[in-house]
Amino acid sequence: MKLVARYTQIADDFAVPDFPSAVAAPKLLLWNDVLAQQLNIDVASAERAQVFAGNLNSSNVAPVALGYSGHQFGHFSPRLGDGRAHLLGAVADQQQQLWDIQLKGAGATPFSRGGDGRCAIGPAVREYIMSEAMHALGVPTTRCLAVVASGETVYRQPPQPGAIVTRVASSHIRIGSFQYLASQGDVAGLQALVDLAIARHYPEINTTGPERYLAFVAKVVEKQIALVVSWMRVGFIHGVMNTDNTLISGETIDYGPCAMMNQFDFDTVFSSIDRQGRYAFGNQPNIANWNCARLAESLIPLISDDEEQAVALLSPLINGFSEQFNHAFSQMWAQKLGLDGEQTHDKDLVSELLGLLKTHKLDYTNTFTALTESLQGNSEIPLELTAWSQSWLQRTSDSSYSIMRKANPKLIPRNHIIEAILKDFTQQHQSPILNEYLHALQQPFQSQVKESWTLAPEDDENYQTFCGT
Repeated sequence: MKLVARYTQIADDFAVPDFPSAVAAPKLLLWNDVLAQQLNIDVASAERAQVFAGNLNSSNVAPVALGYSGHQFGHFSPRLGDGRAHLLGAVADQQQQLWDIQLKGAGATPFSRGGDGRCAIGPAVREYIMSEAMHALGVPTTRCLAVVASGETVYRQPPQPGAIVTRVASSHIRIGSFQYLASQGDVAGLQALVDLAIARHYPEINTTGPERYLAFVAKVVEKQIALVVSWMRVGFIHGVMNTDNTLISGETIDYGPCAMMNQFDFDTVFSSIDRQGRYAFGNQPNIANWNCARLAESLIPLISDDEEQAVALLSPLINGFSEQFNHAFSQMWAQKLGLDGEQTHDKDLVSELLGLLKTHKLDYTNTFTALTESLQGNSEIPLELTAWSQSWLQRTSDSSYSIMRKANPKLIPRNHIIEAILKDFTQQHQSPILNEYLHALQQPFQSQVKESWTLAPEDDENYQTFCGT
């Protein structure tokens, strides 16, 4: 596996050399063969457990832990960083694009803040399943290459078997990465990081000076809007949208306390630590806007020496978030309902539907599947929506089914099924349903879906997710 370094020239304390800590008895549990082929990763099968546990490193590139800051639930922490992750380097895919290869759970780093740097097997398997499901759902996301059992116990509540997950990302540049350099007053580092980010993610930006950095912020805003709209299309709740968990590439990262919404409600929260609903399903757009504002603040020194002038230039980009989001959000609902074009009363049609979904506690995914398939005579419209559907059907056309089938998955990673699989892995390092379920999740829009995998438990309101640290 040929690796290259990406971040070592940004700043002295940005990419800190640090080797993973060897584990006792690594065993390969999950391997993403399709992704490995795309990335030209040619590690011999006999060596995969050792390499992706961090026990074996034959590369001339030193692993690093990246530094970053973060607003965690609104409270700023200037020095967070990779407390349990080691970036091995980047590999070039078949199109010569670079992708970061990171081991998560590979031991303590200079950023661990007293933690053990390890990961339990449940969160590792969750990240693998969820990221692959999101990729198939058409949601921008980091990917998982492998999960390796460590053969060691991770001391959580209760103690659990340990594992290392290999994460693949187009980059690990976060909003918190810029906050980290800005908090240190490192203007040269900020400029170097923006230039690296533009080269990787936004090469179409070819201006110089302040216009270059303003264009960069505008692109990040666009990507964050597209990401959150994608989340809301499929009912995904991230659960911990801190600035350190926000990639400027617009990819989903950190599948800790995430979950999928079953019964529709904008106020849905599953994360055990989100007691105020800061990261509730319907609040995700506001938080994305807030996070983008924190990025803009970090880049003020690159815009102008006059802070007031810099703020005046950046403010329209942040203040314009809502209008851009609302446009994209409306387009998303139009796709989910198969509306061709735009008419005056479409917003009322969507608003009435969402009110009915909440009032009658209808399942988000299954309701839109039923509406979609009703156009082909393959499903009945839910009784609660019969009156509403008269207006909706008048807005459908010959192309509506095709539009809706692409927007509305039949299958999502249901919370209770994920939990059953994680329990299996915690107890016996494998699950009898995983392979079949993963295969189905990779084809979420297909017509043949096992009915038991589409059902949600009645007590889902009591479901809680937890951070994996």
